[in-house]
Amino acid sequence: MTAVEADEPGWEVDPDDEWGVAVIATVGRQLKLRREAVGMRAAEFGAAVGYGEDMVYKIEGGKRIPRQDYLVRADEVLGAGGLVAAAWEDVKRVRYPKKVRELAKLEGQAVEIGVYECNSVHGLLQTPEHARALFEAWQPSYSPDDIDRMVAARLARQAVFERDPAPSVHFVLEEAPLRRQVGGTMVWRQQLERLLEVGRLNNVTLQVMPTNSDAHPGLDGRIELLKFPDGTAVGRADGLYNGRPVSEPRQLRILELQYGTLRAQALPPRESLAFVETLLGET
Repeated sequence: MTAVEADEPGWEVDPDDEWGVAVIATVGRQLKLRREAVGMRAAEFGAAVGYGEDMVYKIEGGKRIPRQDYLVRADEVLGAGGLVAAAWEDVKRVRYPKKVRELAKLEGQAVEIGVYECNSVHGLLQTPEHARALFEAWQPSYSPDDIDRMVAARLARQAVFERDPAPSVHFVLEEAPLRRQVGGTMVWRQQLERLLEVGRLNNVTLQVMPTNSDAHPGLDGRIELLKFPDGTAVGRADGLYNGRPVSEPRQLRILELQYGTLRAQALPPRESLAFVETLLGET
């Protein structure tokens, strides 16, 4: 890998992310101490791992997020026995935006997830191409590297479907976004196929809210409910409590009432999957 490739944008440390700053500073300091302990100069070490001297100083100074291959090569050169390479488990999380990382952490702990999405296909259900098309449409425009990071972060959240034991996941999606051909016909078809794939999982319930339905509690926006093994829960709704996450029982009961009403008004799961199959057949 060339120094130019290594210095591409998007690997800077977000100064507002205190945890991320601490992780990268700690990893950089450990790399420097190990390098100096074996008597290697920065230029010599950089040549050994395939990076320039300037990049070595940036990483050791906590100014850049090291790539996984950098850590793996550094581990080999320094004879760290896997300790340096193992730092990637923490480092890779810094690559994800702070808000997304916190949401993914909560989703990763929940035993039950309930979401109502009104404006788009929910992030847990998006294909990479669909997610990319959404980010590319944003104004003001994101840089290509920022888009890569956000797509990676969104896909990382979908590891929730691979957990064992699997959480119970419920989706209520509005009909209109399912008809919007985001990214073009092929991307749209792939997205509909992904909905069918996930919707058929034993631990997933997917329901569609028809556009011709009566007024319902989701007209004010998205609703999310997460329940955890210890019996606690957290939820948020665009139209309640200024959109802030809430965890008090009284507030959660209101969110659960709204979400329960949405599920009751939406198409049943079997009819919802048949509806998505019908959309696929219309292309």
